[in-house]
Amino acid sequence: MKTLIVFDFDHTVVDDNSDTWVIRCLPDEKLPDSVKNSYRKGHWTEFMGRVMKYIGDQDVSPDRIQSVMETIPFTAGMTNLMTFILEHKSSVDCIIVSDSNSLFIDWILQASGLQAAVDRVYTNLAKFNELGYMEVQCCHSHDCDRCPVNLCKRKILELYLSERSDGGVKYERIFYVGDGGNDLCPTFCLRGNDIVMPRKGYALEKLLARLETQKGDSSPRAKVIVWSSGTEILEQLKASM
Repeated sequence: MKTLIVFDFDHTVVDDNSDTWVIRCLPDEKLPDSVKNSYRKGHWTEFMGRVMKYIGDQDVSPDRIQSVMETIPFTAGMTNLMTFILEHKSSVDCIIVSDSNSLFIDWILQASGLQAAVDRVYTNLAKFNELGYMEVQCCHSHDCDRCPVNLCKRKILELYLSERSDGGVKYERIFYVGDGGNDLCPTFCLRGNDIVMPRKGYALEKLLARLETQKGDSSPRAKVIVWSSGTEILEQLKASM
């Protein structure tokens, strides 16, 4: 029996939003209003496609984008937590489920030397086209009305658990660590002995607290433990092993 820890990425593993951090690669570090105002709720990935096209139009090289992304700060205590996971791979599996993109996450993890701590990354696929422009594709399609059109984290988690079960792997406990509104949906597939860890002061903590006051069948079954640093998550992980 193993432990699974599931991380969101932005404002969880790293202490900022990778999709907005990339703006720093522009000479004036700003987007024009025509791009900024093109966002439609629930269609962030399409918006990021326009952001990356604008960045490409400014002749920003792929190397410049990568070097800027590698400067994003990790959340306090998170590198120690990831190092612990790396040292205990026989008993702990770790996945990232994020609305960022594959290139940003790969670059950041590689630069930190922590990529081997993560077994799989589920996110929007990114690549550079023949013109040197970065393109971002939606992670998958789904029919969940709670989630943005490109990503339902519950669907991802359920598919992962099904695949692992088919391979003979059962998890004694699952930790789900996140911060945002799109981290609520996957908490509904957690069991009573699992733990959901929302970041203190962020949207997920507020949404879970609201559900708790309602005391209905719509609340997740998992125990809720709020965190502010990776050190607190590490303490909970150690205590469960």
